[in-house]
Amino acid sequence: MLVDDQPLIRAGFRALLEAEDDLRVVAEAADGREAVALARRHRPDIALVDIQMPGMDGIEATRLIAADESLSRVRVVILTNYGLDEHVFAALRAGASGFLVKDIEPEDLLRGIRLAARGEALLSPVATRALIDEFVARPPEAYPKAGPDVLTRREREVVRLVARGLSNDEIAAHMVISPTTAKTHVSRAMTKLAARDRAQLVVYAYESGLVSPRASRQ
Repeated sequence: MLVDDQPLIRAGFRALLEAEDDLRVVAEAADGREAVALARRHRPDIALVDIQMPGMDGIEATRLIAADESLSRVRVVILTNYGLDEHVFAALRAGASGFLVKDIEPEDLLRGIRLAARGEALLSPVATRALIDEFVARPPEAYPKAGPDVLTRREREVVRLVARGLSNDEIAAHMVISPTTAKTHVSRAMTKLAARDRAQLVVYAYESGLVSPRASRQ
C-alpha cells in the first residue's frame, strides 16, 4: 500500500513496484486516515507511509495500524525526505519497521521492501547509532523502569546485539552459535516482548534499560 499526499509520488512508486514480478500495489491513500481504513480492507504486507501529510500524519497512522491486532502482519515502512529526525524516531516508537528516504535508488527501495516483508528492520548500524544518540540526549528519568524479566539470559544477550545493529549472521558469529539458532532467539524475544520486528527490539532495548546508551557509545 502506498500512502502519500502527492499523486505524482505515488504514481512513480507504483510504476517502479509493479514492474516487479513479486510486487503488487493493492491500494493508495492520500492521508493517514484513509491509510488505516485501506489497511483494514486490503491487509497489505507492506505499507509505504509518508510522515508529513495533511490531516492525519504518518506517525498517527502507523500507531493505529500497529495497535490493531487484525493488522499485525502489516509492516509499515516510513518514507521521509530528511533521513533520521524526531519524526522518524516517533514513527519507530509507534510501530514502524524502518524507514527509507524518498531519493533512494530504485534497487535499494525494492530491496528494502523485500527485507521488510521478511520481517527484517530497515535500520542500518548508522541508523541504530543515531537512535542511541537520541536516547542519550534524554534525561535519565525519561527511561521506563520495567525490566526484560521475561527473557532468558541468551535472549537478553541477543536483544543487546540487535540493539547494536548486528544481523543474525553477525550475532551468530559473536555468540558462536548457528545463524538458525540466532534467528530463533530473536524470534522468541520478539514474541515474548510483543515486538513487531527488530526495529521494535532496538527501541525496547534502550527504553527498558536493557542496554545503556551511554555505555554503548564508549
